[in-house]
Amino acid sequence: MTRSATALHAEILESAARLFAAHGFRGTSLQDIASDAGCSKASLLYHFTNKDAILTELLTPAGREMAELEERLAGLDGKDAARAAVAGLVDLSLHFRRQVKILVQDVDSLINRPELPDVYALTERLVDALTGRSPTPQARVWAWMAMVGIFLTSAAEHALPDSALRAELTRGALRTLGRGTD
Repeated sequence: MTRSATALHAEILESAARLFAAHGFRGTSLQDIASDAGCSKASLLYHFTNKDAILTELLTPAGREMAELEERLAGLDGKDAARAAVAGLVDLSLHFRRQVKILVQDVDSLINRPELPDVYALTERLVDALTGRSPTPQARVWAWMAMVGIFLTSAAEHALPDSALRAELTRGALRTLGRGTD
């Protein structure tokens, strides 16, 4: 039985996400993806013009949701900003675990991808929210520790179910930020 074009497209994306997460974007070839998806390289190229097009389709939803989180945080200050930033980053990092892992593995070559928001500016705004808009150097250090901890932890394999991992990431990040966990 042949697969529909939609089903093959989805299988190619699934294979690419799995392989990029396991071997990195640079360490995965189009042939690797095609073989894993059970199709020819020609079939893969019918759906995607190149490996970058696959990555773009994988990263675009995460970039869009990150921009939405930033909009939600823009009007918040103090503990509300910090708590909302932690909750949003934890939710995003768990929802897009493979994409986070792909970015972590190949951060130097992927950081300026057009399908992602301006990562440097976005990172500064997230750090600002995580600090509760505090300008102190100590708060910024804690914010960086919390943000990087969330991303690195979500990219790793864990025996915990997502609900427990979400709770621990949130609790740990809030503690790192010097915020209560109640």
